[in-house]
Amino acid sequence: MALNERIAELRERVRQQRPLIHHITNFVVMNDTANVTLHIGGLPVMAHDREEVAEMVAMAGALVLNVGTLSPDWIEAMLIAGKRANELGIPIVLDPVGAGATSLRTASNRRLLEELRVAVVRGNSGEIGALAGMGGVVKGVEAVVEADDPVAAAQKLAQQYQTVVAVTGKRDIVTDGSRVLAVDNGHEWLKTLTGTGCSATTVIAAFAAVERDYVLAAAAGLACFGVAAELAAPLAHGPASFKVAFYDAIYHLSAEQIRAGARVTSLSDDQSIAVAR
Repeated sequence: MALNERIAELRERVRQQRPLIHHITNFVVMNDTANVTLHIGGLPVMAHDREEVAEMVAMAGALVLNVGTLSPDWIEAMLIAGKRANELGIPIVLDPVGAGATSLRTASNRRLLEELRVAVVRGNSGEIGALAGMGGVVKGVEAVVEADDPVAAAQKLAQQYQTVVAVTGKRDIVTDGSRVLAVDNGHEWLKTLTGTGCSATTVIAAFAAVERDYVLAAAAGLACFGVAAELAAPLAHGPASFKVAFYDAIYHLSAEQIRAGARVTSLSDDQSIAVAR
């Protein structure tokens, strides 16, 4: 099956299965990520208290851990939820917001990676580079200096923690340490909105909830996210109208639009691995 056809099929699978996505995420993006989860076809829940996270995650198709508004209590809740998710085989998607900006953020993300089996890590080039020890400077939560070699940094981090790493930027890179996919969808106006990276993470989680090939799931989620941005941009007059058009485009995104618009290519030596079951 051609790669774009598989991506379109996965998008429909999310709509049909409507997976519950449990978020332990930051206050800045909570409403936006809930809406994007709904628009892509999933069901969002934001539950953070240590008293309920293990019970809540047991009902979920995927768990999103986002350290954007970090506190020690939240890290403990993430570990409780994450360990329960591991017991049940529920995929965890980690968004290492601001890794490399402060020692607390860097150490907290490494602790999550070391104590949990994380299915996908989705971050910008600065965050991934900082966690991999291969360059990258983060100011606040934005990458101001990218990793020297984003592909190599992503592969190193993926191999170190036996996970899939998705680096988002002008060109998105997805790798499990050996397979490497590049996603060339998106629009520059995504950078004018707060939390689009966090929203991309929740789209990846929705796809990971219905597809156990997490390289494919991450690439498919990012391709759909980027195609929606491309469809929204001509209808917008600025960041605010772009956001409305973007949400509408995610909600209405069709299999035909994905087949025609997704631009995902393999950078691996064995390209068949990326496109065939």
